[in-house]
Amino acid sequence: MQAVTYADPGAPDVMTLSDVPVPAPKEGEVLVRVMAAGVNRPDIMQRQGLYPPPPGASPILGLEIAGEVVARGPGIPDDAFPALGARVCALSNGGGYAQYCTVPAGQCLPWPSGFDALHAAALPETFFTVWSNIFMTASMRAGDRVLIHGGSSGIGTVAIQLVRQMGGIAYATAGTPEKTELCTAIGADAAINYRTEDFVTRIAELTDGKGVNIILDMIGGSYLERNLKCLAPEGRLVIIALQGGARAENIGLARIMTRRLVVTGTTLRPRSSAYKAEIARQLEQHVWPLLEKKAVRPLIHATFPLARVADAHKLMENGTHSGKILLNLQTS
Repeated sequence: MQAVTYADPGAPDVMTLSDVPVPAPKEGEVLVRVMAAGVNRPDIMQRQGLYPPPPGASPILGLEIAGEVVARGPGIPDDAFPALGARVCALSNGGGYAQYCTVPAGQCLPWPSGFDALHAAALPETFFTVWSNIFMTASMRAGDRVLIHGGSSGIGTVAIQLVRQMGGIAYATAGTPEKTELCTAIGADAAINYRTEDFVTRIAELTDGKGVNIILDMIGGSYLERNLKCLAPEGRLVIIALQGGARAENIGLARIMTRRLVVTGTTLRPRSSAYKAEIARQLEQHVWPLLEKKAVRPLIHATFPLARVADAHKLMENGTHSGKILLNLQTS
């Protein structure tokens, strides 16, 4: 099969298409003929040598796919999902930038009705991330006020829609007027241009000084103190990426204590297959019906053939996109 490979970490142009063996599904895994794959920030970091795959994972890039099950490994009951021939989208542990990819069966979900391969491939990484962090880790309840940084990103656009559908109040930050307009168009009660406005001041104004209950943050160190100032008593800050740095200095810890704040961080890739399967089960129960009735939708910014994977990475790195970037393996 053809897959994206690179000899050494580096810029997008280090990636090339190579002929590699088709992987064989192990215990509890299925082999998927990949029709489309998502491009995500962890792929960029892995290509740069900053985010090595966990032990046992494929060294090939790619954490989300859509395609057809063509083989099943041992240990999967005959009547268990997914069956041979099933069209699935899946959160992979690696290996998605290839014509075939093995995935634990529990990390597979059916395509929502009416979806094609590209729209199905736009689901796993963002929906698994948003559901596990906002609804499982931060325990969002109806009426909660949620601040979503990077509101126009793939994760941000999903977070805004799900918070709104689940009865929350979504606020978002983004870096251009066009991106803030997108955030409000898909359900944010307000969107803050972080380049021209102070989001701490704006959140205080928008909430009458109460603050938000939950913050989903992909910036990290440079936002930590300001995030703490935005939280209501017993608020929860969930850090999922460190685009603004991994260190924060001179932070006032008294605020965490006196306001009973919770600061936590998660990375999804190293989590167990059992945990990811539980996320998949909850998504199918709570979110897939919303997708099927078009109450929630993935936003696709651009698609590229697999041979143009470097262009897809360059687009993600320049930060001008809104929504998902995908690789279409159904085109040459």
